[in-house]
Amino acid sequence: MPVDHEFGDQHTELKLSIVEKYLRFFTTALRGKFDELWYIDAFAGTGSRTIRHEHRPAGLLDAGEPERVERRRGSARIAIDVKPPFDLIVFVENKPSYFAALEELKANYPNRRIVVIKNDANEALKSLIATNSWHSTRAVLFLDPYGMQLEWSTLEKVAATKAIDVWFLFPLSGLYRQATRDLADVDAHKRAALTRMFGSDAWEEELYPKTVREDLFDGLVEEPRQRAADVAGLEAYAKSRLETIFAAVLKPLPLPMHERPQRFSLFFCISNPKAIRLASDVANHILKAGMAS
Repeated sequence: MPVDHEFGDQHTELKLSIVEKYLRFFTTALRGKFDELWYIDAFAGTGSRTIRHEHRPAGLLDAGEPERVERRRGSARIAIDVKPPFDLIVFVENKPSYFAALEELKANYPNRRIVVIKNDANEALKSLIATNSWHSTRAVLFLDPYGMQLEWSTLEKVAATKAIDVWFLFPLSGLYRQATRDLADVDAHKRAALTRMFGSDAWEEELYPKTVREDLFDGLVEEPRQRAADVAGLEAYAKSRLETIFAAVLKPLPLPMHERPQRFSLFFCISNPKAIRLASDVANHILKAGMAS
C-alpha cells in the first residue's frame, strides 16, 4: 500500500521542475566525459507526494469535483526517470515508513543501480563522500531538508569533493525563527541550531551588530542588540556563507515566489571551479525560466 507523503504546493512543482531540467542537462552534457554520474537525494521521502483534493460541490456553471487523492512524482521518481540515466542513484531517508517505500520503489527497477540508505542525512553524506573516489565521478546532490537538520560540516565535505553540484532548498523561515529580532531572545537551543547551520558562532557578531549611544550621565552605553537584516538580508547572509566553501553560488530563487514572507531559497552551488561557467549558464537559464513561469 502506498505511503502518503503530503507536502508542498505550487512552489513544490516549480522546485522539482527546475531540478529535473538540470538533471537532464547534467547526464546529457557529461555522459562519456566521466566514468560515473551519480544522483544523491539526502532527504528522499517516499518517491512520490500525495495531494488531497477536497470535495467541491457542483454549481450553476461548474460540475464540481469529488474528493480524491492524487499521487505525483517526487524527487526520487524524477531522478529515476531522467534520460540519459544516472549510473548510480542514492536515496537517503531515516524515517522507517519512507525508507520502506523507497526500497519498494527500488525493487521496481531491478536493472538499475539504486542504493537506499537508512540513516541521518549528515552521517550518510559524510560516509558516502569519505568512502568513494571523486576523480572520475561527478554527481548532483539534492538537499530538501525537513527543517534545519543539515549541518555546515556536511556542506564543507560536499564542497571539498570539487565534484558535486548542489541544489539546496534552504529553510529561510527556519533561519528567521531561530534568529529572532532581539538577541536576548536567542536561547541556547536557537544558538546551537544557528551555529550548526553556519559552522561557527560568528553569526552573532555579523547578524547582531553592537551599537552604542551617548548618555548624558553614563557616557557611552551599549544598546540592546537587534538583528539588522530583514528576510532578504538573511538570505544574502546565507549566500555569503555558502560562498566561503563553494566555488560559486548562484542568486537563489525565492519560494514561494508570490507569497510573503518568503519561506525558502532555492540555491544552486557549484563545487568544481573548472565547471563554473557551463553549470552557471545552464542553471541560471533554468532559474530565470522558473521565475517567469
